[in-house]
Amino acid sequence: MRVLNVDLWQWSLDEPEESINHFSKDLSTEEHQRAERFVKLSDRSMYIVGRSGLRKILAEYVGVTSQTIQFNYGPHGKPYLRDGPWFNLSHSGGLAALAVCTRSDPGLDIELVRPIDDAVAKHNFSSAEYAELSRLPQADRLQGFFRCWTRKEAVLKMLGHGLHMPLDSFDVTLSPDVPAKLNRIEDGDPTSWSLFHLEPAPGWVGALALRDTDGPVELCWQSGEPIVRA
Repeated sequence: MRVLNVDLWQWSLDEPEESINHFSKDLSTEEHQRAERFVKLSDRSMYIVGRSGLRKILAEYVGVTSQTIQFNYGPHGKPYLRDGPWFNLSHSGGLAALAVCTRSDPGLDIELVRPIDDAVAKHNFSSAEYAELSRLPQADRLQGFFRCWTRKEAVLKMLGHGLHMPLDSFDVTLSPDVPAKLNRIEDGDPTSWSLFHLEPAPGWVGALALRDTDGPVELCWQSGEPIVRA
């Protein structure tokens, strides 16, 4: 039984404006057009740095230049490479994270922990998840919210459904003393899924979702700066 290796990368999206043109050289015409649609300059800059980092990292796996990476897109816009590897990108609060895997399609989500109104959980979580969250001590609920939110987002991103799949159609764990796990999913087998809790940086919470791994999984945070400057 082979171990499934998943490489995890992270990098800052906060770069000085004078360096953005350097990063933009990696982007495709379509990505340049998308970047120009951002209203806020900071959002445009972070998008460019994020896509540049994604391309540079994947180029190392594929053995091509970052500019020649060709993305394909699923029905709901999830990017993939025709000949692999599988990957998933997430970003929040000026931090980007990327999961890369050669034998399984990963779903990755990271979130900067910040105040969230209880109504968000009540509206988006399943009844079982909201009940579990409500049982936590008040001091633990914010972390509990983000454990739940990132695990649900990781599942959706692995499936490539985005928000086209109802958020209450599956349950995940969220208590601090309970391992990350998918407890229920409509029209599916929760035991075929693997969920992993991540803490990519102080103040951030994350999750990785995999399905049908057929064996043990090893996560490896990659050291070093993934964005190579010219």
